[in-house]
Amino acid sequence: MLGRMKKIKTPNEHWNAIFSTKVDPELGWYEDDVSQTLKFMDLIPRAEFDTVFLPGAGTSALVDQLLNRGHHLILNDISDEALNKLKTRIGKNSKLTWLHHDISKELPEGITQADIWIDRAVLHFLRKEADIQKYFVNLKSAIKSGGYALLAEFSTKAPRKCAGLKLHRYSIDEMTRRMGSEFELVKYEDYNYINPSGVPIPYIYALYKKHPTLC
Repeated sequence: MLGRMKKIKTPNEHWNAIFSTKVDPELGWYEDDVSQTLKFMDLIPRAEFDTVFLPGAGTSALVDQLLNRGHHLILNDISDEALNKLKTRIGKNSKLTWLHHDISKELPEGITQADIWIDRAVLHFLRKEADIQKYFVNLKSAIKSGGYALLAEFSTKAPRKCAGLKLHRYSIDEMTRRMGSEFELVKYEDYNYINPSGVPIPYIYALYKKHPTLC
């Protein structure tokens, strides 16, 4: 019986298996048009050349768009397979910092603080309360005073699973509560993402500003 038990994959193995067996348009979250994210980015004054932290960067086309806008990028993913594919596509670039790391664990020392944090569908994969809390600790410590965070997650109307994993779906009330008093909600909206199969997925997009520290 023990010999027939299925081995449980680690999160790294789970995501590596997906990124190693599928090309980008086959990914359930593939998006060649990132205008929804850029629309929110355009609400940030003087954002050109700011440093952007991208948790769950994957192989996203957003990376190319942000580089074209002049940003420095900290590209994080739990999947080294995803990051390697992205490195192959992008090539060497002095504006990139690569971070193979589980974003629900303490960030390594020496990571530069960012002006903007953009999470497109990472947070909702964290279901343990300790992991969710650590994510927000990382977010708050990684953003400079006066910086911004854009969160795009499955809303409470969205499916309960994605990529074979159960999700923690978000309302704007819960998201804002977890961001805490350090952050002010700038704008949010419901958004229907159309996945590669043509199925609409209800998301919530929310942009927050970190209150400047008084010195």
